[in-house]
Amino acid sequence: MDNGTKDETIKQAVQESYGEAARRLGEQAARSGCCGPAQEAGCGCGSSAGAVELADAAARLYSADELADLPHSVTDISLGCGNPTAIAELRPGETVLDLGSGGGIDCFLAAQRVGPSGRVIGLDMTPDMVKLARRNAKKVGARNVEFRYGEIEDMPLPDGSVDVIISNCVINLSPDKDAVFAEAYRVLRPGGRLSVSDIVTRGELPQAIRNRLDAWVGCLAGALDESDYLDKIRAAGFVDVQLIDREYIGISELADWEGVRKAAARAGVSAPDLDSKVASIRVKATKQA
Repeated sequence: MDNGTKDETIKQAVQESYGEAARRLGEQAARSGCCGPAQEAGCGCGSSAGAVELADAAARLYSADELADLPHSVTDISLGCGNPTAIAELRPGETVLDLGSGGGIDCFLAAQRVGPSGRVIGLDMTPDMVKLARRNAKKVGARNVEFRYGEIEDMPLPDGSVDVIISNCVINLSPDKDAVFAEAYRVLRPGGRLSVSDIVTRGELPQAIRNRLDAWVGCLAGALDESDYLDKIRAAGFVDVQLIDREYIGISELADWEGVRKAAARAGVSAPDLDSKVASIRVKATKQA
């Protein structure tokens, strides 16, 4: 399999997996007939074990105040690994681009910070996610947010058109991260900021894991070594690249990773060894003014 074919296979697998997640949540919302703000009692959305797990993930990443007015169709599909808006230092009137916007949670939080004079654009390559996010925008009344279909390696935006780029556990899914960072640099205005949360490794993963499509979809196989990740941001032209924080992820404790753990074991790597190799990081960088 050549690299082009491999890249398209990865993208298709990611698109199918996240599209299924969006469709499943949409079906739950249709059956329940509600999905109002997260604090509403008796709402059927999020009642499945998977949805509850995702809602719990949102609660770990965002404050109660941030989640208070968002419907379950937003909070129950929070698939990120951090809270990039927390470090973006957004200001009223700014234009923000969210790479891999999913159900829209980071877009809606960003919209509150930039205010009615600002603008937020969510970009996602999964049509079902874009549809879900647009429905969510109507639910929350977010008039300064729009969602577009497109790939982060080829962003459908003009040069120098946004002030801030955020992204939450998405860039690791791309098989061409150089293109992502180059495009991010292109669409930012001079002095614009990049503020992302993502998954990286600390040391090399077994090739047996790198070759697994489920590990790509699960944000593991495509994760770069932390130093390589930061170097690629610098290579795109960004300055003042800062690692804000790092949190290790306990792979050995994740129920869905049994296949990955077995692949690692065959390569002589134990599950506890993986726990010290995979981390969520938050990074800031700036485009030269």
